[in-house]
Amino acid sequence: MDLSQPRVMAILNITPDSFSDGGLYLTRDKALFRVQQLVAEGATIIDIGGESTRPGADPVPVQQELDRVMPIIEAIRAEFSILLSIDTQKAEVMRSAIAAGVEMINDVGALQAENALAVVANSKASVCLMHKQGDPKTMQEQPYYRNIVQELKQFFYARVEACVAAGINKNRILIDPGFGFGKTLAHNLTLVRELSAFKEIAQPILVGVSRKGSIGQLLKASVENRLYGSIALAVLAVNNGASIIRTHDVKATVDALMVAQAVIHS
Repeated sequence: MDLSQPRVMAILNITPDSFSDGGLYLTRDKALFRVQQLVAEGATIIDIGGESTRPGADPVPVQQELDRVMPIIEAIRAEFSILLSIDTQKAEVMRSAIAAGVEMINDVGALQAENALAVVANSKASVCLMHKQGDPKTMQEQPYYRNIVQELKQFFYARVEACVAAGINKNRILIDPGFGFGKTLAHNLTLVRELSAFKEIAQPILVGVSRKGSIGQLLKASVENRLYGSIALAVLAVNNGASIIRTHDVKATVDALMVAQAVIHS
């Protein structure tokens, strides 16, 4: 993927319970129609998830996650040439998705699950290492950091080192601060403001802020009314060093980033 300019990753959740688009794209036809829309709107990569990681979400068994995502991945790969990512923490799901043609692993667990490092190391797939504190079921119960930026930097240095030691070349690794994953509103605002600090790790930065709870807290807005707040954070994130924005709202994000980049580079 050419990251000389910001790219947009589109969210496609094959789940009944994701906080924004849960239940909308469970069938093959609905998922393919949505992918067609996302491609037309300018998405560079489609991120497919079969397990909700929203705050309070319950874990999903491996086979259930495979049953959700694999038919959709195979159908998309048969009809579209766009880059595909699998949003999963499970090595078994990673392995099957890579075999079906997925090019990126987007792991909220940063390849800390059993066999996850080995699966990615034995492939050509890229990987996005995300930080989270706790697990989705409990992560928003009083998250605490002494210095969130320094603690996340230490985490990423350690995870990148673990990946390299396992045989994953640095040019395959991205990092994601994990907005909303064990972070308060104040933590999330600090991460956006200080995002450029993560550039010293020298790995591309992926940011996912789309429609998240912090925006709802600031605007007192429901999930479906958080577009403008999402766009504001996306533009700020790119200005502060993000290379990829993960979003539900592709067209609006693509347009906003195009205008922002025109101003920055004029």
